[in-house]
Amino acid sequence: QVQLVESGGGLVQPGGSLRLSCAASGNIFSINVADWYRQAPGKERELVATITSSGITNYADSAKGRFTISRDNAKNTVYLQMNSLKPEDTAVYYCHAVVKAAQTLGVMTRTYWGQGTQVTVSS
Repeated sequence: QVQLVESGGGLVQPGGSLRLSCAASGNIFSINVADWYRQAPGKERELVATITSSGITNYADSAKGRFTISRDNAKNTVYLQMNSLKPEDTAVYYCHAVVKAAQTLGVMTRTYWGQGTQVTVSS
């Protein structure tokens, strides 16, 4: 069973930095596209950053210049480095990935979500 587990969230002052990690576990063959989403209270979940299997990245306008998404294929881990954090970045951050893995019925490619990690930016 594939699981995505996020870590690295917490409380940080405005202007500070955090690095989120998303570790995939299970009988994984490969991680294709991986994304970070976030959801603030009372708002819809929004896409923050995407990285393809070949390392091509894309960012929401709110993240450009401040956030960097990266991946370590050997560790099946995706990262989100967040700098110059603002109070409006406060949200639960979720990892999402398309994963090819060995399942009970054979090798399958499916999408998975992590459980989320809270990021709070406040003085």
